[in-house]
Amino acid sequence: MIRLSFALLALAACCVEAREYRYSDAHLHYVDFFQETDGMAGLLKAMDANRIEHAMISGIPVAKTWHEDEPKRPRYYAGDDADAYWYSATDTLVAAALKKLPPTQRQRFHPFLSGFNPSDKNADALIRNMLELDPGLWQGIGEVFTRHDDLTALIHGDTPRANNEAMMRVYHLAAEFDLPVMLHSNITSKREKNPLYLEEIEEPLRNHPHVRFIWAHAGSSMELHRHQERLDFLLPTLERLLGDYPNLYVDLSWSVLDPYLLDERGRPDPQWLALVARYPERFMLGSDVVGRFDSLGELMRGFDPFLDALPEKVARRVARDNFLDVLPKKVQKAP
Repeated sequence: MIRLSFALLALAACCVEAREYRYSDAHLHYVDFFQETDGMAGLLKAMDANRIEHAMISGIPVAKTWHEDEPKRPRYYAGDDADAYWYSATDTLVAAALKKLPPTQRQRFHPFLSGFNPSDKNADALIRNMLELDPGLWQGIGEVFTRHDDLTALIHGDTPRANNEAMMRVYHLAAEFDLPVMLHSNITSKREKNPLYLEEIEEPLRNHPHVRFIWAHAGSSMELHRHQERLDFLLPTLERLLGDYPNLYVDLSWSVLDPYLLDERGRPDPQWLALVARYPERFMLGSDVVGRFDSLGELMRGFDPFLDALPEKVARRVARDNFLDVLPKKVQKAP
């Protein structure tokens, strides 16, 4: 019955005038894996052109090495086998860019701290130092790279996990400062057709109920899809987690849009529509751009067919308001 109802909703949405959404981008990286960026002017231009009113903004917590043996500089972390390393100055780059903005523009951005090693039990002390250095600037923590495709193997040091002791200390700090935490924690490996790493995200959800967790890409990734196309267990796992943990929020960034939210013909999936409608305050949209902003509008508007198939009030919450509502209570909400 639910499947039929949402199929009819999706059909009806195709026959009415398209809605025009205002967006919050809940997942945006100001720099790329070389800590380079198109700059704030380019970002604001892209936001203004595409009705993106607010954006989470973070750095990239690692930098990619251009190895001595590589004659050509790689364009992405997966461009060659050279290592990556934790890069704490990424937060300084974000803060410096924001401080140059006039207040009317600065209030559109919601900076998250990311420049720390999540396997280091000093991480919470480093984050505390950054929070005290710029009181009131930082509004969240993340995107924290834990299980992250092939990037995990390239980073110096231990494999980061969302449930290691270092991160548990970070969660206590997040609760103290009322900061949401965005985690990149793959739900499985490239070849296991089961939620192999689920406990790594579920343990923090269970043990830190006062922390608002944003699960980047709902635990999926494009690299997982290259090997498995579609994780059939993802939807039922999310259904259970959302029911069990009211502190879980889901970032529907681009690797969730395809192949889950929309099918190969661009039609909304009835089961995902039903899940979002059941938990209308727990989903948000993200572009996941990394330092380059030309595609920002296209990525955000790509969700419109899915949003159009939702009840309008729910769609507008997902497009804009849910991200703003997960921020610290002290943050002034825009009208």
